[in-house]
Amino acid sequence: MSTDFSFSIKTLRFDEQYEPSESTRITTNFANLARGADRENNLRNALTMINNRFNNLAKWDNPTADRYAVELDIISVEMHVGAAANDATFPAIEILKTNILDKKTNTRIEGIVGNNFSSYVRDYDFSVLLLDHNKGQPSFSVPENFGDLHGKLFQYFINSETYKQHFTKLPVICLSVSDNKVYHRTDNQHPILGFEYTPNESSLTEQYFKKMGLQVRYFMPPNSVAPLAFYFFGDLLNDYTNLELISTISTMESFQRIYRPEIYNANAAAGACYQPNLKNQDHSLTQIVYDRKERSQLAIEQGKFTEEHFIKPYQTVLEQWSASYAL
Repeated sequence: MSTDFSFSIKTLRFDEQYEPSESTRITTNFANLARGADRENNLRNALTMINNRFNNLAKWDNPTADRYAVELDIISVEMHVGAAANDATFPAIEILKTNILDKKTNTRIEGIVGNNFSSYVRDYDFSVLLLDHNKGQPSFSVPENFGDLHGKLFQYFINSETYKQHFTKLPVICLSVSDNKVYHRTDNQHPILGFEYTPNESSLTEQYFKKMGLQVRYFMPPNSVAPLAFYFFGDLLNDYTNLELISTISTMESFQRIYRPEIYNANAAAGACYQPNLKNQDHSLTQIVYDRKERSQLAIEQGKFTEEHFIKPYQTVLEQWSASYAL
């Protein structure tokens, strides 16, 4: 049964000339920065934010704060259903890969893969399956085995030869904090990741990512105003170099400042006890146009696309494979 699925990877540079592909899941995320009359300014400003934040954190041997630049590649993972090369393909996952350009030594340093995480099956789970399950129900509940298939598919990809051929380290995914949880600052402080925070309870996102094999820790980096959620395998603090961690922080914090300015571009930093607030009026807007409404609509559209083109046509195959796949 394990030979029923295989993967292929496509890479597209995210730069000022980036044009989103209509076939990719990333359209629900930062691709709408690359549309419209302001597309080049949007992309240039976003990349400038990332580079400035990187140099702000990588202060050593960097007196003019311009030594480094971050290069971003969009990694699109296609899943092949069936053993034959011409069998059906489905756009499974999209993640980001960072690389670091050291302009002082004119060398490139490999960064972290993961960062942003986009998944058609996750769209289906949260925007179709979960909503349908709770329609007309007096209280919120989660369907049985929610996230099992997605978690197994993700771990199958991470353990695949395709992943190992392309990437040397396991992924780190960096997301925003939940606005319905309370986070408490601990005494644990990392020189790059900053102060660690702990939530008052586990979230559905945490539980979903746990089925993907990922642990989570929350840190607020120096000069940040809110913690970030870091999902990872292994040992986050020791498996990655400072520059690798900075590449993820600078990239994902910059995107969150665009997506969720109420939290990540707030004018007051999180205190010892912090609850994110998406209705916070005391925040600044970036000079970057982002359509948050479109993002939500596309998540539903692409969840339905997944149901029609993947979940329903291959339901029997997926159920048999999921039942037999041992993590």
